[in-house]
Amino acid sequence: MSEKEKLIRLVRVVHQLTIIALVLVVSFGGFMIYYKADPNLTALKPKPQVVAVVDDNKIENGIHVRTGLVEAEGLMTVVNNCTNCHSSKLILQNRMNAERWNATIKWMQETQNLWDLGDNQEIIVNYLVTNYPAKKKGRRENLSNIEWYELED
Repeated sequence: MSEKEKLIRLVRVVHQLTIIALVLVVSFGGFMIYYKADPNLTALKPKPQVVAVVDDNKIENGIHVRTGLVEAEGLMTVVNNCTNCHSSKLILQNRMNAERWNATIKWMQETQNLWDLGDNQEIIVNYLVTNYPAKKKGRRENLSNIEWYELED
């Protein structure tokens, strides 16, 4: 290696060391400025996490708060078996008789990987039919208490 190449190499090394020293000085200077403003370094300390304790099975005014289902015999069997896969809102909007609920459960078992409910199926269906019975669907109710007005040409 020639003297010129050695000199070029030495200049590169000195250049790299200068950059490293400059980065360290600026970083240390920034830290000192921050330390002057916050000597306890409170912003760098982990903040204690507040964990809210939620009672998942809380009942208010006869309603299971988390699901919106009516408190009655079989409620927790329904919650534990049905709301693992879908929202309780799906239950609330589908009102069926026992035959249709059993058919729906069979469909979920055949197509949606629902497990065998065993004795729980009867408890679930009884809860649903008792608390969310099928409603007759028909025409809407007649309009009443309407102030009619004449259309002008």
